[in-house]
Amino acid sequence: MSIIFLSKSVMSATYLHNEADLKDPLGQKLLIRKRIGQVLLSLCCVVPILLRNGETSGTYMRLIFVWAAPVLLMLWSFAYQLLICLPKTHTILPIAVPTIYLWIVDTLALHRGTWSIALGTKLGIHLWPFLEIEEAVFFLITNTLVVWGATAYDNAVAVLDAFPEHFPYVPGTPSPPLLLRGLFLSTSKYDTERLEGLKKALSVLARKSRSFYLASGVFAGRLRIDLILLYGFCRVADDLIDNVTSEKEAEAWVKHFTEFLTVMYSSKADGSKIKEALKPFPSEVQPVLVQLPVDKLPSEPLYMLLDGFRMDQKFLNKDDNSSPPIQTFADLQQYATCVAATIGELCLHLVFHHDPDRNTDATTKQKCLESGAGMGRALQYVNIVRDVPTDAEDGRCYIPAEWLTSWESPEEEKVGREREIAQLRKKILDIAFTQYAENRDAIENLPSYARAGIRVAVESYMEIGRIMRDRLVANQPLNFAGGGKVGRASVPKRRRLMVGWQTMRGWRGAL
Repeated sequence: MSIIFLSKSVMSATYLHNEADLKDPLGQKLLIRKRIGQVLLSLCCVVPILLRNGETSGTYMRLIFVWAAPVLLMLWSFAYQLLICLPKTHTILPIAVPTIYLWIVDTLALHRGTWSIALGTKLGIHLWPFLEIEEAVFFLITNTLVVWGATAYDNAVAVLDAFPEHFPYVPGTPSPPLLLRGLFLSTSKYDTERLEGLKKALSVLARKSRSFYLASGVFAGRLRIDLILLYGFCRVADDLIDNVTSEKEAEAWVKHFTEFLTVMYSSKADGSKIKEALKPFPSEVQPVLVQLPVDKLPSEPLYMLLDGFRMDQKFLNKDDNSSPPIQTFADLQQYATCVAATIGELCLHLVFHHDPDRNTDATTKQKCLESGAGMGRALQYVNIVRDVPTDAEDGRCYIPAEWLTSWESPEEEKVGREREIAQLRKKILDIAFTQYAENRDAIENLPSYARAGIRVAVESYMEIGRIMRDRLVANQPLNFAGGGKVGRASVPKRRRLMVGWQTMRGWRGAL
């Protein structure tokens, strides 16, 4: 169970390497390590047979190696990339913990005389008092077989999910022949650009959104990959446009993204045109942008996302401070629609595209898309309330100007503004929770394979809102940090994990 639980937290495809790619130094070393492992395990297969010489001493140990070494050799040959590259917490720890436990239990059993090894078949060596070396090796190898077998399965599924050009259709539970096809696919055929784009998109997700990074582990297969690639695109676009100092520079980035999307969605798009459209972008983000799954997404929400960025860039107009872009609640709603409702809609388009059953009727699908947009707005309102201090430092205010009091003197403003801002943050939070309540039941109408992931994504983010709401009621400051960015409200890691665990078991947060 430990290897199954731990494997959910990693994206196995990001640990695959094209060993023929000269630009990947680790990929070059993997083949050498594979051969070394194969030689050692081959010796473990042959040497016990050659050492027999008619003696019964050591028979138990020789039989253990003859039984297990060929299987270990096969599993190593299939899954060596993941076994070498995965974090040790996913390869060594799942072997070590149950092995040590079984060693202790076996020691107690041998000490009590529950069972024993025949004198003529053992080596007479003890790992520690009462624990025969044969018993210790047996439990170690058995647990290694379990973990390596699970890793080989993950390796096969990772290959099937990562490379749709080689495997156009992958069912929810791949058949053994299909899994073998994945394992036997030459690493030289791995799409290096896709792997690089996925790795960088996952890195962006881990850095920028701990809540959605947690939720991504609940999704599976190609849906998980495409959601990560979609988030990576949106996050890169947001960062490039946000980190500018002038409206003109921001407009230039919006123009670059518009041209890029136009090329990507063009029926005449080819490699040269896409490469030309990528030229204005920094080289480190190009692998993320080019992997946007445009074949599964409508273009309109992405263009609306750029409209939201255009609203953002108006904050950079220093000559027009008297007319901020968010004048009314309608402006705020429009902004949230552009930058968040669109993301909710795009995510659900991916959910329905990858639905293995494809039995959702058109009416239900449309209602879910509308609710997804509404939930996106709710999450954006929580985000706005959270980021009021950091946005103010950047010269931005997403609280509608019509809600703000016009103070008669600076002294009055200094006294009353902080209290007023707290009240308005509470007002926006109340709107967020109203929209959350109106739309969360639609999650239960989504395809069953995606419900848990969507629930975790929504509840993890709304938990930030719940903490802020409780602190506002208690007149406590909102610039607490649960391990995230200083000055920005965030949920402590332990609480995030608890929310994720409870949500997968069917829990729903307070309205």
